[in-house]
Amino acid sequence: MKDIIKESLSKSLTYLEYRKVVSELLLEGKSTGDVQSEELLHYSNLNETRMNRLEKTIAITPENVERLKLLKKKYLWIFISEGWCGDAAQLLPIMHKMEVLSDNIDFKIVLRDDNEDLMNEFLTNGGKSIPKLLILDSETLEVLGDWGPRPQEAFDLVKNYKEKHGVIDETIKTDLQMWYLHDKGLSTQKELLEMMRLIEIQE
Repeated sequence: MKDIIKESLSKSLTYLEYRKVVSELLLEGKSTGDVQSEELLHYSNLNETRMNRLEKTIAITPENVERLKLLKKKYLWIFISEGWCGDAAQLLPIMHKMEVLSDNIDFKIVLRDDNEDLMNEFLTNGGKSIPKLLILDSETLEVLGDWGPRPQEAFDLVKNYKEKHGVIDETIKTDLQMWYLHDKGLSTQKELLEMMRLIEIQE
């Protein structure tokens, strides 16, 4: 596993590098990933606009700022993503702001299709669902926990819709984006910091 992680880290991007890669590909009419299509390009363009907005509007609550500052050890967060992924676009600005506020979080992004071996270690119900956040000990590269592909309430929203209608269509995609809009990143902050609290208790 550590060899897989080291290989992925050699191809990893900072948040700003990731934004640049996605933006430059869009200028060429491309999305990240092995598959290119008009649909994925459309979603990538939507996500670019969405992330630009979220960078300005998403805020980490004062309580969560304090919790971030209380982290005792140094952690590496590895986020598996692609530019066309709507959930990733909603979550990345939050995690980036959390990283900026903490001296103990090093945040790296890897592209799913460029890191198949890593992705295969963290499947969701047998599928390569993204995004996925891996939390590692910075020194040992031991994986201490993983999270994703979305906050629990949003995960349940999609799961229940699929069980009822048998598909993931534009209706649920719109409903999911509305959920994120109203949630304002609070569920993500809460779940990640609770996960960090439990990791620190166990160590």
